Amino acid sequence: MTTTTSTRASEKTTALLSVLGMLMLGMVILFAAGHAQSATLHDAAHDVRHATGFPCH
Repeated sequence: MTTTTSTRASEKTTALLSVLGMLMLGMVILFAAGHAQSATLHDAAHDVRHATGFPCH
């Protein structure tokens, strides 16, 4: 029974780390697209914001 409990705890930890990793990646992408300083990068991010309905003005 100890092995089963340990395996389930390990699966929960892995799932939690995966969710947190994806959340952090999403936040980094959103931050980079929203605060781009390069004119080309900013224009591309601006077009993506309009396409996805994200407010930008």
